[in-house]
Amino acid sequence: MTIDKSKGAEVHGIFEKVAGYYDRMNFLMTLGSHRRWCREVAARVAPPAGGQLLDIATGTGVIALEAARRYPSVTVTGVDFSEEMLTRARTKPGAQSVRWQHADATRLPFDDESFDGITQGYLLRNVEDLQGVLREQHRVLRPGGRIVVLETCPPSGPVKPVVEWGMRLVPLLGQVVARDRSSYTYLESSTLAFTAPERVAEILRGLGFQDIGWSKKFFGTNVILWATKSV
Repeated sequence: MTIDKSKGAEVHGIFEKVAGYYDRMNFLMTLGSHRRWCREVAARVAPPAGGQLLDIATGTGVIALEAARRYPSVTVTGVDFSEEMLTRARTKPGAQSVRWQHADATRLPFDDESFDGITQGYLLRNVEDLQGVLREQHRVLRPGGRIVVLETCPPSGPVKPVVEWGMRLVPLLGQVVARDRSSYTYLESSTLAFTAPERVAEILRGLGFQDIGWSKKFFGTNVILWATKSV
């Protein structure tokens, strides 16, 4: 696995550190909505029967496990660059139905056009080369395959001041629940600084994706975005 020596190394350290309370914090920060969004991601990717599905930045495996449950004839591979996250994923009910693998999203260890669908949760805001990571996903996806992304979204419009104020509570929540303020200070800043879905869609279009759409969630702070690789 290759980890960038700047931002990548920082992010890797954070996710190794937060793995033990990652699910609990996601539940609290989204008021219980996170699992429902993961179910929607799995539903939207819709791989063909007997196909291959890749879940990148699988973390503790919430999306991968939901996909394996929903599509029992599909081979689901969950990859992450945090070994600690993968350790947590492997202990969950149904974990034997997923192929877990240690891998870097910037350099996926798979042949061209290996997968019928790709899912991911909270990957893109943690990478330096957004276009490069999406290009790598385009490479391993088969024509006609769909990519579905769960990501944070910078606030906009009338609710922006309220959301920005609310995001300031995230490091405090991290301190109370996990005794880890610094990791969730990064989460706050990376969420507010991440690009809008319109920009992600523009990059996807330039790479050869079509039928691009998205749905914002939770006062516009999260988004599910989907696209299909052109045939």
